[in-house]
Amino acid sequence: MPAIKKNLEKINGLIADAALSCGRKPEDILLIAVTKKKNIETVMEAIRSGAKHFGENYIQEAVDKIDIIGKEKACWHFIGHLQSNKAGIAVKYFEYIHTVDSFKLAKEIDRQAKAIHKIQKILLQVNISNEKTKSGTDAEMAMELIRQINGFENIALQGLMCIPPYFEDPEDARSFFRALLQIREGIMAHHFSNVAMNHLSMGMSNDFRVAIEEGATMVRIGTSIFGERN
Repeated sequence: MPAIKKNLEKINGLIADAALSCGRKPEDILLIAVTKKKNIETVMEAIRSGAKHFGENYIQEAVDKIDIIGKEKACWHFIGHLQSNKAGIAVKYFEYIHTVDSFKLAKEIDRQAKAIHKIQKILLQVNISNEKTKSGTDAEMAMELIRQINGFENIALQGLMCIPPYFEDPEDARSFFRALLQIREGIMAHHFSNVAMNHLSMGMSNDFRVAIEEGATMVRIGTSIFGERN
């Protein structure tokens, strides 16, 4: 377990270095510790080691953890594929939902949030590489989807999220991160009333430094903190 604290310190140092190298403030980058398939004790050790934000991919696994750990010590982010019929659970348990990719899902999240008097923070997932195996709206459809959901009163669109292809050389992912940044800039130019675009959720263990150089405000890191998945 002491390895978690050591790894977190190392990752936070690398995040700071990456931010400073491109003229950004380290405190502007949020580290999301990805805890899918990790047990409750591992998450608690991460909390004791200073982690505050946690990313989960599977609803039921996350619910089991959050029911025990709670929300006071941790901020929970849903980063996996979300089906509309699970939207109500996600709204109840998560501060952020990173993977909204359709009007149908956004509408259901808005409905469920309204029922519990909550403004749900969401990010729009963009399939930046147009891979058929990945979720996300097409890049060219992102603007239209935002127009459609802009009027919803119980969701707050905070930014964009992407998962580029995996490359051995992180530099190969740079163009995908830059493309998401450009999409965000295009959206911001339209000055939508209910759209903040504060966040770019992009970058994982292998490529987060490049993602930060291209504007990431949230990096989702699991392996470099907790080791390989079981």
